[in-house]
Formats: sequence, structure tokens, C-alpha cells
Amino acid sequence: MTVTTARYTHALIELLGKLAESQNDVLDQVAERAAAALQGGGLVHLFGSGHSVIPTIEAFPRYGSFAGIHPLTDPRLMWHNVLGPGGVRELLWLERTENYIDKFLDHEPLNAGDVLVVYSHGGRNSAGIEAAMYARERGLTTVAVTSTANLSRPAEHSSGKRLGEVCDLVVDTGVPVEDAVIDVDGWSRPVGGASTVVAAVVSHEILTRTAAVLAGEGVELPTFVSPTVPGASLESNDEVFDAHRRLLHRAEQRVLDA
Repeated sequence: MTVTTARYTHALIELLGKLAESQNDVLDQVAERAAAALQGGGLVHLFGSGHSVIPTIEAFPRYGSFAGIHPLTDPRLMWHNVLGPGGVRELLWLERTENYIDKFLDHEPLNAGDVLVVYSHGGRNSAGIEAAMYARERGLTTVAVTSTANLSRPAEHSSGKRLGEVCDLVVDTGVPVEDAVIDVDGWSRPVGGASTVVAAVVSHEILTRTAAVLAGEGVELPTFVSPTVPGASLESNDEVFDAHRRLLHRAEQRVLDA
């Protein structure tokens, strides 16, 4: 039997250590922008396609997240099947197709002063690039969560731009271009994808730092809590759903008024 060590875990620890050191300042900037949006009654929107949907739904709703975080989940850019209808090949084609994403975003409550965080490891797909462009045109702060190592690769979008080049702020995950980080002897291709795990950590960095900024201003937002926390119950999160619904209604009304 082959004896192995926790190579993948150690590789992730190394990546996260570099993230903590190199991206501290920009994560603080993102938190400041997010807190300002939430204090103003706005929203922090999260967008990704394919695997990059995962860090958006990891952010909200879940224990430890709070009202005002708004994942933009287009079911056509996710998958519920490997092959066939709702499969991966369909979304891979669609996320690379230009002039699609505005058809989805036109129905979403994006307003000036809000924040949009766009997740994309490669940063070259049309969906993420055009989502950021759409948001910037409407006065939102845009944040790219991507690997800047991919800037060495040619742009695929007709604008000649990559995601990090069209956003106001860039959080560099530091994940290598290949994404998979473990080479196995006798195996011709690397295994162990890292981009989604690191991006999910970025989501929680944004959440926790934003909460700290708000707390410093004396603001506490309705927050999802596990019923295992003393004083909490299964009903404790009803207020978070109610607050989320009210925020979305207000945001939709602002879009209509504009």
C-alpha cells in the first residue's frame, strides 16, 4: 500500500497563507465598500458561473452570514447534471458566449452604490467580464476574485480585457493557472483543484471583515445563526429571511424608479 501525506491540504495551507499576507489591504478595501453599501440600504451582490457559483452560495444564506448579501444565481450558468440537459457542456458554452449576461442581470436589483463581487479563476469568460462591465456602467463598485497568473494568457473577450482589468478592485487568489495543484507519480495530469476552495475563503474574509467594519460603526445586521448557539432556536433565522426580502423589494423599487 502506498503511504501518502496530506499534500493537498498542505498545498492549500500554503496558498491561504500567501493570500492572508498579500491580499490583506485589498480585502479591507472591499470590506469598507461593502459596509458602506449595506449602511446605505444597498446590497453586496455575488456572481460566478460554473464552479465559481460555489463561493457565492457559500456566502449566503448560511450560518454566519447576514442580510444584504445577494448571490446572483443564474440556473443556466450552473449545472444539475453532468451530461445532457442542465449539464456542464451547456454552461461552459454559455458562460463564454458574449451578449448573454445582461439578459439575466436586467431582472436583478443592481443599484448605484452597491457592490458586485465577481468570481472567476481564469477571468476570461464573457459572463464574468460582462457582468462587471454591466455593473460599473450602473455605478456599482466591482470586485474581481481571480488568479492574476492568468493575465499571462491571451484575452478571449472581444474587448481584449480580462476580468481583473475591468473591475475597480482585484483580489488575487494566487492559485496557479492549471488550478489543480498536486502531481502524482505515474499520473499524467495534476489533480486537486484549488480555486474554488480559496475563493470560498475569500467570501468569508469579505463577510467577516465587513461585519467588523459595521460593528465599528455601531451597526449589526440580522445574521444567520446555528440553533446550537446559546439563546438561538430554529426560528432565530426568520428575521434574516424577512430582512433579506425587504432589502430586495426596496432594491427592486429603486431600479424601477430609476
